[in-house]
Amino acid sequence: MRIAFELSAEPRNDQGKGASRRLRQSGKVPAILYGAHAEPVRLSLEHHKLLPLVADEKFYSSIISVNVGAQKQPVIVKDVQMHPARNAIVHLDLQRVLENEKIRLHLPIHFKGEAAAPGIKTQGGVVSHHMADMEVVCLPKDLPEYIELDLSAMNLNDSLYLTDIKVPAGVTISALAHGANPPVVSIHAPRVAEPEPTAEAAAVPAEGAVAAAPAEGAAAPAADAKKEEGKKDAGKDAKKEGGKK
Repeated sequence: MRIAFELSAEPRNDQGKGASRRLRQSGKVPAILYGAHAEPVRLSLEHHKLLPLVADEKFYSSIISVNVGAQKQPVIVKDVQMHPARNAIVHLDLQRVLENEKIRLHLPIHFKGEAAAPGIKTQGGVVSHHMADMEVVCLPKDLPEYIELDLSAMNLNDSLYLTDIKVPAGVTISALAHGANPPVVSIHAPRVAEPEPTAEAAAVPAEGAVAAAPAEGAAAPAADAKKEEGKKDAGKDAKKEGGKK
């Protein structure tokens, strides 16, 4: 079993939000260790030692040795909770690892050969990465640090899917085991941005709107004139009727 990191931890008996808050104020991080058919154990770790590790990609895809006194326990990181406003770790979830039991873990995907791909080098395409990591299942001894995907043979409008990824022996891709096969990366033509309207083009609708206003205003006097003519004609007809009598 390959051990990539070591952490020193101390057991803690207190629990609750108040206890965790006091622990953080003292420069430590509350953590929980569970799994491997054993009872969960509450731990505390030094924040200043843990903070640089959570920025390392390998920290999330490696076996870690947690040392509690003289006892050493291989674990994997299942969750890291960060403060929403500060660069501070709020809580850490760790899962025990047994040599003969498979673990489920997300591994980063490393893309190589991008610049050499014909779709980019000679056909003017751009790359879209649809996935940055993927979940795998394997025994601890078979766990790789990352998954590599070669793009050097991709042409314009090509896509690579999960089934195109070659994983080491003993490693299974979780999504494929459940019948899913989403795209991982593709090369497509760059999108052409629509030209912004110029000042002259923007002025055309405004002039049309101004011209339409007098036309609508002119219709009102014309309608009034027709009404007046109608009144005069009605008056003439009335006089003619009176003369006949």
